Amino acid sequence: MLLTTSLLSLISATSAFNLPSPQRLFTNPSKEDSHAYSIPTVHESAVQARRILRLESIGTLSTVFPTTPHSTEQRPLDVSGAPIGLMDYFGDCEPSTGNPTILAITIATSFKNVDAGSNITLSLRWHPQDSQWRSPASLPRFSLVGRLEDLSPEDVTKNLVPACYIGYHKDAAWWLPGNRIHQSKWVRLVVEEVYWIGGFGDRAYIGWIPLEEWQSVTPEEIESISLPGEKKKGWGGWREWVGMGEAPEVFEL
Repeated sequence: MLLTTSLLSLISATSAFNLPSPQRLFTNPSKEDSHAYSIPTVHESAVQARRILRLESIGTLSTVFPTTPHSTEQRPLDVSGAPIGLMDYFGDCEPSTGNPTILAITIATSFKNVDAGSNITLSLRWHPQDSQWRSPASLPRFSLVGRLEDLSPEDVTKNLVPACYIGYHKDAAWWLPGNRIHQSKWVRLVVEEVYWIGGFGDRAYIGWIPLEEWQSVTPEEIESISLPGEKKKGWGGWREWVGMGEAPEVFEL
C-alpha cells in the first residue's frame, strides 16, 4: 500500500511539472508511423550542437596538470596527472570550420597545462532562455576534444575576431592582445572529436558525432532550428550584459 501511494505521488508530481514520459529506447518508429516521435539523427544532433556553439559563450576547459609544476607556481605535488576543469570564454568566430575562438590569457592554468603538453576539451551545455522549468538532464550538452592553435594576424583580420569576440563578451575588451593587465593571444580550438548527449536516451541521440558531420553543418541549418526554451531572435541574454562600464578602445593587434 505504501509503495502504491508513493508511485501515485510520483506520477502526480511528474504531471504537475509536465515531464515527458519515456517513449522508446534505442529504436526509432517505422517510416509508416509518421506521427510517432523519432530520435534525432547524428546530423540533426550536429546541427543542434553547432547552434549551441553559436548561442552560448561560456564553457569548461578541461586539461591535465603536468608532472612537473610550472616554474612560476606552487601547487600540491599530488595533483600531477590530475584533470582540472575551469570556466572560460569562447566565441563562434570561425563559423565555417566550427572551431571555437578563445582569448587565451597565458598565465591561466588551462593554457599553462596545454603548453606543458596537456590535451584539452571544451565542454558546453545549453541554457534555456525562458523561465519554464526543465530537467537539466533532459537538455543537450557536449564536449569538443581537440588542440589549441594560434591564430595568425591574417586569421584575426579576415574573421574580424576582436569585434566578434567582444560581441560575445564585452568585458573581454580589457584583455585583448596588447593590454596592460595580462599577456594574451588569440587561439582556436581545432575540433578533432565531438561527444554529444542530446538529453534522455529514449528521445535524443547520445554518442560520438563524426568530424565530417560537425564540419558539414551549414549556416542555413544553424539558423533553421530552435533549441528547447530558446527565445525569439533579438533576445541577447548574456551578450546584453555590460558589467565593466564603458569598454576600452580596442588594442592594437
